[in-house]
Amino acid sequence: MRIILLGSPGAGKGTQSKLLAAHFHIPQISTGDMLRSAIRAGSPLGLQVKKVMDAGSLVTDDLMIQLVKDRLQQHDCAQGYLLDGFPRTVAQADALQQDGIAIDYVIEIAVNEAEVVKRLSGRWTHPPSGRTYHPVFNPPHHAGKDDVTGEPLIQRPDDQEDAVRHRLNVYHQQTEPLIAYYKTSTRQTEKEQVPQYIRVDGGQPVAEVQQQILTAVHSVAAD
Repeated sequence: MRIILLGSPGAGKGTQSKLLAAHFHIPQISTGDMLRSAIRAGSPLGLQVKKVMDAGSLVTDDLMIQLVKDRLQQHDCAQGYLLDGFPRTVAQADALQQDGIAIDYVIEIAVNEAEVVKRLSGRWTHPPSGRTYHPVFNPPHHAGKDDVTGEPLIQRPDDQEDAVRHRLNVYHQQTEPLIAYYKTSTRQTEKEQVPQYIRVDGGQPVAEVQQQILTAVHSVAAD
């Protein structure tokens, strides 16, 4: 079971990726987690990544491709994996294909832009873990505190409304073309594996979105 999740910032990819990884017993490969680790390390690369992320922009294709390729070579990916946040550009998708990295399902979680802005503006984060909260959609048990550690939450610069709208513009320009890329993947030769494309409504509650995905995957697998 080798899955790519697609969707705009705030579509719920992080939440669904954890649920699906647990359901299928495969590792969740989160580029966000890898980037946060680089930032915490305080290396020159980590400082560069932090500057890019704080501006709401995307890190370079070369960096992300190398991070993901190295991760997929680890033993826990032998039976499958779920890519959360990668690929983000057509160049990255081409790199996966050229390296023979197999994908079974591409799942798009679709959410309209107004809903994304509502979800992300005012989002609060626990920096060490990446856990996120929202006063309306996912409030912490205690205001301003992480549910697990009790440590203070922060609002990242890229979760303020102007930055959110900038992130959406970047998504439309660089990542949204992946939808057409994978929808038309039948252009590949018969010798190449063609991933199944699934689109679900991400505007529904978390449990309903998960059920849409599982129903679609099992339906395709049964065909």
